[in-house]
Amino acid sequence: MRKTTLTRLYTTTAMVTASLFAAAPGAFAQAEGEPAAAASSDTIVVTGSRIRRSVSSTPAPVAEIGEQEIEDRGYVTAADALNDLPSMAPQLNQADGSGESSGSGQQYPALFGLGTGRTLTLVNGRRFVTTSSGLGDAQVDANIIPTGLIERVEIVQGGGAAVYGSDAIAGVVNYILKDDFEGVEIDLQYGNSLEHGDYEQPAIRLTAGTNFADGRGNVALNAEWSSSPRLEFSDRERSNLARITQGNPADTGPNDGIPSVREIIPAHFWNFNTSGIVFSAPAPPPNFLTRVNGSPVQFGTDGSITPYDPGNILGIPFAEGGEGFRYSELAGLRTGVDRFTVNTIAHYDVSDTVRLNAELMYSSTQAEERAQGASRTVLNSAASGAGPIMFNVNNPFLTDAAIASLTTANPGFAFGAPMWLSKHFDGQLFPSDTQTHDTETLRALLGAEGEFAAGDRNFYWNLSGSFARVEGEVRSWGAHNAHLNNALGAVDDGSGNAVCSINVDGDPSNDDPACAPLNPFGFGNISDAARDYVSVRTGENFTNEQVDILATLGSTLFELPAGPIDYVLAYEHRSESAEFTPLEANQLGLVGTGSTTEPESGDYNTHEFSAEVLVPVLGNGVTLPLAQEVEFSGSYRYVDNSITEAESVWGAGLRWRVNDSVMLRASRSRNFRAPTLTQLFAPTNTVLSSSGIDPCDADRINAGPNPAIRRANCEAEWAANPAYGDLASFQNPAENFTLTEVTTGGNPDLKNEVSETWTYGIVFEPEFIPGLTVTVDRIEIDLTDGLSAFTTADFMATCYDSDPQPTDICSAFTRLAAPMNGNPAGTVVEGRTTTVNAGEIRFEGEVYHARYAVPIDAWFTSFDPGSLVVGLQATHTSLLSTSATGSTFIETQGTIQQPEWVGRFDAAWQRGPLRLTYQAYYLDEVLAAPGATIENNPNPVLDANITHDLSGIYDVTEDLSVRAGIVNFTDEPPSYPSLSHGDILGRRYFVGVNYTF
Repeated sequence: MRKTTLTRLYTTTAMVTASLFAAAPGAFAQAEGEPAAAASSDTIVVTGSRIRRSVSSTPAPVAEIGEQEIEDRGYVTAADALNDLPSMAPQLNQADGSGESSGSGQQYPALFGLGTGRTLTLVNGRRFVTTSSGLGDAQVDANIIPTGLIERVEIVQGGGAAVYGSDAIAGVVNYILKDDFEGVEIDLQYGNSLEHGDYEQPAIRLTAGTNFADGRGNVALNAEWSSSPRLEFSDRERSNLARITQGNPADTGPNDGIPSVREIIPAHFWNFNTSGIVFSAPAPPPNFLTRVNGSPVQFGTDGSITPYDPGNILGIPFAEGGEGFRYSELAGLRTGVDRFTVNTIAHYDVSDTVRLNAELMYSSTQAEERAQGASRTVLNSAASGAGPIMFNVNNPFLTDAAIASLTTANPGFAFGAPMWLSKHFDGQLFPSDTQTHDTETLRALLGAEGEFAAGDRNFYWNLSGSFARVEGEVRSWGAHNAHLNNALGAVDDGSGNAVCSINVDGDPSNDDPACAPLNPFGFGNISDAARDYVSVRTGENFTNEQVDILATLGSTLFELPAGPIDYVLAYEHRSESAEFTPLEANQLGLVGTGSTTEPESGDYNTHEFSAEVLVPVLGNGVTLPLAQEVEFSGSYRYVDNSITEAESVWGAGLRWRVNDSVMLRASRSRNFRAPTLTQLFAPTNTVLSSSGIDPCDADRINAGPNPAIRRANCEAEWAANPAYGDLASFQNPAENFTLTEVTTGGNPDLKNEVSETWTYGIVFEPEFIPGLTVTVDRIEIDLTDGLSAFTTADFMATCYDSDPQPTDICSAFTRLAAPMNGNPAGTVVEGRTTTVNAGEIRFEGEVYHARYAVPIDAWFTSFDPGSLVVGLQATHTSLLSTSATGSTFIETQGTIQQPEWVGRFDAAWQRGPLRLTYQAYYLDEVLAAPGATIENNPNPVLDANITHDLSGIYDVTEDLSVRAGIVNFTDEPPSYPSLSHGDILGRRYFVGVNYTF
């Protein structure tokens, strides 16, 4: 490219990459051993500001992931890279072991554990359309970002709303893509698990670019595909333990040193299995198990009656061991994701002072998870649509031997008395038990940027407009309730053929020629015709659209002795719309509990005005003792949102260079997040669901932020309701099963949540240790009016953990006053889910970065030892306090949710064509849950966890390089008993080749 004034002003790659590495020790994109680039007359834009400046440092801490690091570590997706950043809460597409599924496959950045909706994602400094389903948080799936075009990823740690707008509470992730690629690059990589051979990760990437018009323009095209597989709980030893905790009969009190709960391994649901357990009544107590010759019975795989071992029954619904359904088989462990992206980036210099640019992105992600699947069990009521299957002697699928055995158990069975089958279909009932999430993203951007002179000032400007659309599909299979009941109502037509009773009952009004009788007895005995008849597609379609127009104008106000006062004015208009359309079966309530799901749609627009100013107080030859440079920055933004209140936010920063070795920096900002369309306007709907965690369960009553308050409140309620029974052994079955009628809906009275953020730190580059840079920054975030998604479980936790108990909170759920339908008194049968402005979050911690170019050439002078760079990144969380109501706070720092210390050590050695890297990732010792002690948890403390990675790159020729690496080469599992405090995947490898021409 020609080196014009414009080109110099927009050239950021080399200088920013080099200089930012001084503050980002884990990224080694610059040549090893080279010092950070000195300041020059060129100006750059760093994430966190739109003002061009001559230095890369800003008042707030900015971390970076570089192109070299992505290659070294064999990262297939941007999400992989973000997950290794210590300040980022990893998003793993992984189930937590509670029975919930592993998720949609989308991975969103979440700084400091404050939630994915509080970290703003940008691409080349501009907002991006929401990729998640429906009308939820504004979040962008990192899987859609083209890794082959990533020049670097800059992460502002703490705030940013005054510059970029809503959602920048915890910080900002800005993907900066290459815009001047020339040549052709082909990159192939393959990875797999070493021990298991079940985690294949192939990846293919093609990037091509060329200059045109005598170097005035450049266009680049990138296409890439990668795949990661789905995993089951049985695929890893730890996840296959099927571990739960239950009340401990050995516990004698709250201060005896004996846990109130004990581990159960392996845990089984004794009430059902995949072949079917026979009950004499549609209720879960053990005395209702049908017995033959004193033994409970089940159907064998072939439909015969065989003895059934329920294991050591511990209550409802769990047993230790036995032949019931294994707890770990409820859902899949990991979601598999296939991703394909195509991107084009181009620019053209119309003149020396005007550049046109364009971006076009297409992305397709296909994710697959295994959900809980279909079941008909005694744990659910008939009204839920998932109750047990009633059958009698007239069922034509019963063998004579089965009838004889069941008649032995109950002579009345031979005369038509019913029995009930409790069964999990486990892949038998539908074509597939998986749920798929397919998402397509299209984004087009046109822009122009340039500079001009007016009067005695130079101005620079930027104008861009983008349109983006996301189309998503969520698909699974459900049982058409009416069809399933029809198919289960099988009778003999008199000729030895099984038919649906509705077609031979003499009533033509209920005939269904498509009905195919279904054999529920045993395993694998359902015909294809019956499967097709009862299966119906369930799920949703969603569409998100965004139009974004951004205009900026920058210049100088006037000159001070230390330099000019720079400013930028900006206007941004955003138009966002979303549609959520359930499939017909969901809209009509044909599946599940029979609840209907309504379509939703909404839109809003914003007009946003912002201003930034950069004031050099000292510098440029104007200095004072202990003050070589002092620089003040300020920002302000006004946001007019069409569906919620207007908001004003601001930021102020100070950068103070004491001397050549020490720089101090600080910032303060007011940031905000606007409520989403769903939070405001979701229609009221009642669904049958689980209640979530019950604080008064015997295995949870001694937990929580203040166990004494929780226990006292539960004891008082149980004393007032003697029918609830013994609190010491109480288990709410609605925790795991769909027994609670939950009313959901939006809250049109919501307002913006607001945070106040402080950052202050030091950059230390001692002259007496050349090549060493250390940065330490303190970050404090205080959020109020938090948008809290209150589920039934949240209402219960707040109710029982508060003193005094808030009446409005405690009235949001209802317990059974007396036993009903086999469920004990105290079962939560009504609940509420909505969003309220009640939350408060307080985060306090530090981020540490160190980088040292080790002078090994000075130690080994007789030969070329190469270059060695080591780096350290760490995040320390001293406080993460969350309150859903603003009154009762739960501190999660030092727990598995937010370890107190997370760190990463990197080393990169290079000599000639060979480059070797090492990484160690550290997770601190943590509590298993807030308030965990030996009194309420058999494993209250999880050990610290360290994983080690090795990789290497060899340049075979100038154009051809090969790479290989081993991830978690010591095969370190997660700290017991966790599935996520460490690496569940185990030791695995990758090999790759890169060819350019």
